[in-house]
Amino acid sequence: MMQLIDGKATSQTIKQEIADEVKHIIANGGKRPHLAAVLVGNDGGSESYVASKVKACEEVGFNSSLVRFNSDVTENELLACVQKLNVDSDIDGFIVQLPLPAHISEEKITEAIDPRKDVDGFHPVNLGKMILGMPCFISATPQGIMELLKRYNIETKGKHAVVIGRSNIVGRPMSILLSQKGVFADATVTVCHSRTANLKELCLEADIIVAALGKPKFLKADMVKQGTVIIDVGTTRVDAPDTKRGWQLIGDVDFENIAPKCSYITPVPGGVGPMTIISLLQNTLKAVKL
Repeated sequence: MMQLIDGKATSQTIKQEIADEVKHIIANGGKRPHLAAVLVGNDGGSESYVASKVKACEEVGFNSSLVRFNSDVTENELLACVQKLNVDSDIDGFIVQLPLPAHISEEKITEAIDPRKDVDGFHPVNLGKMILGMPCFISATPQGIMELLKRYNIETKGKHAVVIGRSNIVGRPMSILLSQKGVFADATVTVCHSRTANLKELCLEADIIVAALGKPKFLKADMVKQGTVIIDVGTTRVDAPDTKRGWQLIGDVDFENIAPKCSYITPVPGGVGPMTIISLLQNTLKAVKL
C-alpha cells in the first residue's frame, strides 16, 4: 500500500511545535529568535523562496530581516554586510541567498559567514562537523528529508539507499547522514551521478532512493523495485500553458508511473520543499540555544 509523504502537513505540525517553543522562551524572559536573509538581484525563484521564509518566520514568532542589494553590488560590499551580520548580537542566524551574480565568489561569501550563525549549513566548518557526527547546522534540504524519514518512521537501518546526485547542498550531505550511526540512519549508501555506468541496476537494488539531480521525470518505473521508498528532491519549472500560472513544478521522478510501486513517496510540490524552510527555522532556534 503506497503512502504519500506529506511535507506540507508535516511542516505545519513542526511550525506549531516551534511556535510553542518560542512562546515558552519569551515567557521565561528569553530572546525572540531573529533570522536575517540577504538577497542579491531579483531572481524569481530566490524572491519567492525568501518571501516564504519571511512569512514562515512571522508564523512561528521569529523576528526576520531582509537585506537587499542590486545585482551590481561588489564582492567587498557584500563581505562587509556579512561581517556586520556576524557581529550583530540581535541576529541569531542568517543566510545569503544563492545563486549570486557571476562576479561574486559564492565560496568567499560562504566562508565569511560565522559558522555559529550559518543556519544554511553551507560553511566548511559545519560540513566538517557533520561528517564527524558533531553537533552542527545541517543544510536545509538534507535535514528536512531526515526529518520526514523520522516523522514517518521509515526504517533505514541496514537498508540500501541510492542517492542520485552528488551536489554539496543535497547529494553528498544526504549520503553522509544516511550512513551515519544512529536511528533513521545506519543505511548502506551508494552515491550515483552522471558518470555512473550501471545506474538502473543500482536503483533496482535500492530500498530507498533519493533523487536529487534536477532532471524532470528522470527516474522511471522500470528503475524501481516494488516497495521502494522514494524521496524526490527535484523542482524544475516547466511551461504549462493550460495552467493559471503558465508553469508547473516537476520532480526528478516519474510520479504517476512510479507511485503504485512504492511503499512511500514524496510528491512535487508539497514533499521535500516545505521542509527546507522548516529546517532553517529549526537551525535558527538551535542558534538561539547555542
